[in-house]
Amino acid sequence: MDAKIEHVSVILPVSNDPVIIGSVNSRKSLKRHWNQLSRFQKNLACIVLAGVCIFYIIFFMLPFDEPSRSSEAIDPMEHIQIAPFKERHERFASSIVKEVKLTDSLANPPTEEAKPVAQQQPEESLMQLEIVRDEPKEIVDNEENVLEENRRVPFAGAKDFKGPTNDRQRAVVQATLHSWKGYKEYAWGHDNLKPISMGYSDWFGLGLTLIDSLDTLYIMDLQDEFDEARAWVDKYLKFDVNREVNLFEITIRVVGGLLSAYHLSGDRMFLDKAIDLGNRLLPSFDSPSGIPFSDVNIGSLTAHAPKWSPDSSTSEVTTIQLEFRDLSRASENPIFETVAAKVNLKVHELEKNEGLVPIFINANTGHFRNFATVSLGARADSYYEYLLKQWLQTGKKNDDYLIEDYQQSIRGVLNQLVRTTPNEKHVYVGELINGKDFKPKMDHLTCYLPGTLLLGYKNGMPKTHLRLATDLLETCYQTYMKQPTQLAPEISYFNVNGESETDIYVKTNDAHNLLRPEFIESLYYFYAITGNRTYQDMGWTIFEAFNRYTKVKNGYTSIGNVKNPLNTRPRDMMESFWLGETLKYFYLLFSDDRKEIDLDKYVFNSEAHPLPIRDG
Repeated sequence: MDAKIEHVSVILPVSNDPVIIGSVNSRKSLKRHWNQLSRFQKNLACIVLAGVCIFYIIFFMLPFDEPSRSSEAIDPMEHIQIAPFKERHERFASSIVKEVKLTDSLANPPTEEAKPVAQQQPEESLMQLEIVRDEPKEIVDNEENVLEENRRVPFAGAKDFKGPTNDRQRAVVQATLHSWKGYKEYAWGHDNLKPISMGYSDWFGLGLTLIDSLDTLYIMDLQDEFDEARAWVDKYLKFDVNREVNLFEITIRVVGGLLSAYHLSGDRMFLDKAIDLGNRLLPSFDSPSGIPFSDVNIGSLTAHAPKWSPDSSTSEVTTIQLEFRDLSRASENPIFETVAAKVNLKVHELEKNEGLVPIFINANTGHFRNFATVSLGARADSYYEYLLKQWLQTGKKNDDYLIEDYQQSIRGVLNQLVRTTPNEKHVYVGELINGKDFKPKMDHLTCYLPGTLLLGYKNGMPKTHLRLATDLLETCYQTYMKQPTQLAPEISYFNVNGESETDIYVKTNDAHNLLRPEFIESLYYFYAITGNRTYQDMGWTIFEAFNRYTKVKNGYTSIGNVKNPLNTRPRDMMESFWLGETLKYFYLLFSDDRKEIDLDKYVFNSEAHPLPIRDG
């Protein structure tokens, strides 16, 4: 079989060029090659070519600019001005103020450059004045004039706190940092943290937790966190806003918090903010009776009674005097003290039941509500507390009607409200429903009373106050220890005639714990005044219970049920007083120095903000 042979044409060049041998198809044009491709092949080629072009443009032609600032924009919110979380402030490291002014209260300037607070000797007094931190007049590069890196020149009058000195204090600092971390990550600039849902809750929209925490951070020597909070207050805390606030709550938390931060740090900015707010609260006192209205709009400068009632709580109108008096003394403007003192006098002149007051008062008539409950718990508690503390704040004058009213009210407590359970002999303070019918119910709020009574005894009150203080302290402690969580309920009831199998019992609706500070406050007073470390041990047991049952990933939460450790029903709320009061009192309770805050020089307001004691 003959093989089939293909004949191939060979074209020889005419010139001397090299011979080219190949298929005739290799001479087809690029256009003919493209036309012979299928539609799919053409589309695929286009996609590849486009991808190559885009890649080249992005990575070789466009410059690498900084990310757009739009990603940092603040979400528009009508009810609050929120600052984005700021980077921590850089400290002075490579430059320093060459010339530092001394405060006017220092008569003789030192002969050499004063040292910053952190370099002082430990034995120096808490009240010692320091050098002023002014704006630099001249920046110098001479290394001999450069302070050690990470040192801060304090403001005049700044107090020197050393930070934690033992394991218990360090544990409280860790709890504070854990709470602060959750707050600044999920609720920065808002009132309260919701640590479980990673959100926030606003009451007044004024950063209550942040302001309540200022002096706590300062006392614990958490200077970086304090600087973060200070920067927010300076730039973002504004009061010229259309916002309704409660006179009492805004005074003890915000005015008190700003004043305390001013006194401890010496930073005038805090005082200026407090003065601005104080002026905006003055319309509350423009009532027919002189008893202030409970609510005020700090933008429109109008005030009114609460929407839910024509009456104010008695504690609301009688727990503003410490702050307003201190604001007058610090600002040298008597108006704040004047209006608050008139309320004192008006309430002093009202008829009372052995010094005991009903829990409601009317701003229009200036009279107590008839047949209102008498209690040392909610809506009346701090009235009694501020009678004593105002007397201390103003130098303990002998003829002061404030201390007379206080002594009379404690006699009324002993005669009408104190009872003892039949079996375990727990001493407690009950209530008078309708002003006359005894009810064996005691709020956890009432557990401030042992500390207040002991503070009074330290300053000359009779031994009956001391006995009641120690008895009540033990009862309050048992409201914690008798629960399986070792956390106290909001309200406790006491056995009177055998209606309960136990002398202390809790109703289901009252079994919640809000992270309240009142009992820890009393433990602190007992330790600071007596030096007995047993009170520290009692507090440590409760601190561990808070860690065990209320600590969550992003902070601490109030719980709905202290009666069942397996079902505490977390409420997803961290109130501002957890950082402002509870953790502060824990820290001071565990201090090796009982005078870390000297009770002869400071008085704590109802929100645990220390204010200076003055003569006269």
